[in-house]
Amino acid sequence: MTKTVEGSVAAIRTAIAEASKNLIERETLVELVALAAVAGEHVLIIGAPGTAKSEAVRRIARATGGAYFEYLLGRFTEPSEIFGPVDLRKLREGVVETETFGMLPEAEIAFLDEIFLGSTAILNTLLGILNERIFRRGHTRIEVPLRVCVGASNALPHDDALAAFADRFLVRLFVEPIADPLLENLLEGGWDLAKKDFSHAAEMGDFDHLAELVGAVDLAAVRPRIAQAVRILRGIGVNISDRRAVRMQRLIAAAALLDGRLTAAPADLWTLVYAVPTAEQQSLARDALHELFAETSSRTLPFAAEDASLGALARAGRLVAFAGEILENRPMDAAAQEGWRLKVEGLAREIDAGFNPETMPPELAAVREQAAAILGAEQEKDDAAV
Repeated sequence: MTKTVEGSVAAIRTAIAEASKNLIERETLVELVALAAVAGEHVLIIGAPGTAKSEAVRRIARATGGAYFEYLLGRFTEPSEIFGPVDLRKLREGVVETETFGMLPEAEIAFLDEIFLGSTAILNTLLGILNERIFRRGHTRIEVPLRVCVGASNALPHDDALAAFADRFLVRLFVEPIADPLLENLLEGGWDLAKKDFSHAAEMGDFDHLAELVGAVDLAAVRPRIAQAVRILRGIGVNISDRRAVRMQRLIAAAALLDGRLTAAPADLWTLVYAVPTAEQQSLARDALHELFAETSSRTLPFAAEDASLGALARAGRLVAFAGEILENRPMDAAAQEGWRLKVEGLAREIDAGFNPETMPPELAAVREQAAAILGAEQEKDDAAV
């Protein structure tokens, strides 16, 4: 059956929703993997261990039925652990060929943790796979089906050679541990993760179909705005190389396709933020490009679009919504009130850690004042009881 843009988009949207279920504050990661898969680009995730990086990638692979490869690299990881062993039968004949069954060269979605710990031999071979989708080793030369590779690390590399390798990952996402106010959601969602069955609402063919159309997306209307964005970013000290500037267009085209359009619009410009190399520079970009992001929207990638275009305002909006659930639902049971008070304390700490009183949005300031009043009243009760 011939696939349509609308059909592929609908299937991918359902797959993203399935993969994101119970993944607290990792919806953006799932959406960016889907965006990169359509754009034909790769994703680099920077964050502490235990922040559900691999789980998010694993789940989008399961939701789409894509062939998946995952590995934790170390200083002593051998190339054969990633790409497959040398075929000993062929080696006796003087031919060096690699048996790739079940290994990275046969994957459609790959996750490589601690990617910068890979040896020079591994990273050099990876470059060919990432850039050209070709695996070369000895006499072996095969085209790989890889749609997207996700690399992860605790920090960006400082070594120039590794930084050049990292540049092959156009999409950057910086993740933090779940904030205190969401710990109950995290515990509940994490407990239910293993119970989730996947219906394979989408297929890798849906990504391939859209990927084939990326080059056909009309960018004429937004190209002047892209150039303006690059000038602004370079003007504030954000390093955007010529190659990265050109490749940014693929993210914009992919965002348009995932919204069901063959013409890019200002609504798709939010993807530029995730092509900015560092967390600090991404924060600067959100502020500097705020006016360009005024029309941001995405039906398929709403979390990523909101996070990119609003930054602190997006976090403030989520905190206000979460506060409504907490502050308006004080339990009557005395035993449960201690847990409720801890939630209020966590909410107040998160607000104080992320926002200055002078720049805090009015809605969030009102929430902070209400939380402070509750905590003050509770403290008075404790003092009176003593």
